[in-house]
Amino acid sequence: MCSTDSGNDTIYNPEDLTPPIPPYVEKTGETTELKRARLLYQSRKRGMLENGLILSTFASQYLKTLTEDQLSSYDKLINQPSNDWDIYYWVTGVRETPDEFKSDVMDLLQKHARNEQRETRIRQPDL
Repeated sequence: MCSTDSGNDTIYNPEDLTPPIPPYVEKTGETTELKRARLLYQSRKRGMLENGLILSTFASQYLKTLTEDQLSSYDKLINQPSNDWDIYYWVTGVRETPDEFKSDVMDLLQKHARNEQRETRIRQPDL
């Protein structure tokens, strides 16, 4: 523990015991079919409902037609950031998307999130 002495009071700052998040490592040796299946699963199991709905409906609609480069871009987007709220804020336009995540896939995902056709998206699509 760290301590700071400010006059008569001692302030204790506990160590950060948060488990480290492993760095993103792009998977190699996957077939395109396996990558699409993995990304579909990861799009559905986000840990926060908002991203689960946005990403699962996006994946259901677009994963089948994305190129290998686009799949890699999507993989990096949903797996590299350590905080799902960052993804949500970028996709919904609340925060500026960092340059490393700007791509045609992000543009497509942002358009999907705007839901200009006003589709009902209150549940994840069936598998």
